[in-house]
Amino acid sequence: MRFAFLIASTLIALQACTPAVPVSSNPPRLAADGKPLPKLYRIPANGKAKIPYEILDSVNALRAASGAAPVQLDNRLTAAAATHAQDMSRQNRPWHFGSDGSSPIDRVQRVGYAGLLIGENISETYETELETLSAWMDQDDTRRVILDRRATDMGFAWYQENNGKIWWTMIMGSMSAGQPGM
Repeated sequence: MRFAFLIASTLIALQACTPAVPVSSNPPRLAADGKPLPKLYRIPANGKAKIPYEILDSVNALRAASGAAPVQLDNRLTAAAATHAQDMSRQNRPWHFGSDGSSPIDRVQRVGYAGLLIGENISETYETELETLSAWMDQDDTRRVILDRRATDMGFAWYQENNGKIWWTMIMGSMSAGQPGM
């Protein structure tokens, strides 16, 4: 009986020494730069209703931290962003010109937005919307678009391909543009 108790106590003590994190037999796959390859992110079924407001809240928190006023979602800018996200996918390249030669200014005018285009941020990625926003905030030019003090309106949309690649577009505009902000 003592021997069984001694073995049980030893096993319990050894169990306490093992790491709590399970050891994976499949370590993460690494890219050529040594960083883990991105995981496939599928936009959830409720994404269309949820994601624009999550991004709006995040953008407004970033703007508040920089001293800029909040922006609101604008359906016209969102329509222009959605059109461009899908068009970038068709062209298979992230750039600011449409397959018909349109510029961001053209697309904003086509949807009836009478304000000033502040700027357009685009991305081709497998990352989530918040990872994309973070990447935009890491770059001077795209951060300036997000934090521009003149902005009053935002459009945000995406297109996800069957392979998981996501084309994100954010458009910032102003219905009451004044002097350059920032």
